[in-house]
Amino acid sequence: MTALSSSLSRYDAICEVAGADLPHPAQAEIEQLGFSLTTEVLDTFLGSALEDQLPIIMEGLIGGFHSAALRLQREADRAHDDMRRLHRDFDGSEIKDVELQDATLRYNRADAAIMIIEVLRDAACENYTAQTGEVWTPWRGSAKTHTASYAVIEAKDAMKARRVREQGLMDPGTEVVVFRGSPQAKTSLDANRIFDALNWALSQHPAMKLATTGNLGAEQIALKWARDKKVGVVLAKADFERHRRAAPFKANDELLALDPVLVLTLDHSLEGDSDDAFGPAANIAQKARENGLRVMSVTRRK
Repeated sequence: MTALSSSLSRYDAICEVAGADLPHPAQAEIEQLGFSLTTEVLDTFLGSALEDQLPIIMEGLIGGFHSAALRLQREADRAHDDMRRLHRDFDGSEIKDVELQDATLRYNRADAAIMIIEVLRDAACENYTAQTGEVWTPWRGSAKTHTASYAVIEAKDAMKARRVREQGLMDPGTEVVVFRGSPQAKTSLDANRIFDALNWALSQHPAMKLATTGNLGAEQIALKWARDKKVGVVLAKADFERHRRAAPFKANDELLALDPVLVLTLDHSLEGDSDDAFGPAANIAQKARENGLRVMSVTRRK
């Protein structure tokens, strides 16, 4: 087995082992591709007549990547079986040696392809969840998260590295801006003022991440702003199955636990004269003030 250079990333090392004649795409390119593909689909269908069918559409897109990874996995499994058989029956002849090298090459190349498709799938899946709060799960076959790649490196070290990466992705940073808004706040006036507020927040906190529950209406407008501005998103989606009626308020507690630098709220639509406040938005504003956090309400222009 080819030794993996410690100076290479795991992605680059697996690609190097594959020994392909043409270069493999860089990991950042694959992750950007997954992000771009899902962003284009979301931008096209969110707010359209097909918005309700978006989960099915995304299932087809992300599930297609997953299906490709499963097919490649079957190729790798066949090559791996050939390798085991040839190792067992190896007699030192040149023919057996060539067959073993060929099986090893087929396995390594399939392994690299699986890793690349899984990176693409996972990037698409993460972006879909970040932008909508929905979670994609495979309709068949288990999601492998690069398991095949770990056969080429030490498994314990690989799993440790993955945990470190996951913890890094979960780190919201030091400039979290929370936004909670009414599902009824979805008019053009609401959208314009939400954009104004978030643009101001970004000017004050250039490294900001937007934290929200991804609720309908105002918070979906905020997520669209984040997509357009390429601002990172932290989701604390309300878990109604677990917390029932208290779910929106439990989500507020999760958002405040991020220690935000600013809490923005819009508890009713700015269009019309309705004073019916959205309870969870009013609740998080009250809790944030009690905790000494900066709170601002999105209002009409004066």
